[in-house]
Amino acid sequence: MGKLLHLPNIGQELEKKLLAAGIDSPERLREKGSRNAFVKIKTIDSSANFDMLLSLEGAVQGLLSDELEIQTTSELKEFMEIFNQ
Repeated sequence: MGKLLHLPNIGQELEKKLLAAGIDSPERLREKGSRNAFVKIKTIDSSANFDMLLSLEGAVQGLLSDELEIQTTSELKEFMEIFNQ
């Protein structure tokens, strides 16, 4: 395993999913963004959910997912609603 584990919210399972989705470094995750990373993971793992999206956004911002701003969480909820249509 690698440097992705050093990010907040990224455990071994999520790191494996990121690697399988072609995201192999913190820099690549930041470059892709949480939404794109989530979509990539969702294409290979149907169990990907809103909590995972929050974890990814937290990792991108260097925060625990429960430290995300309310505005950010609301925007991610909107994204999920549209994505799940």
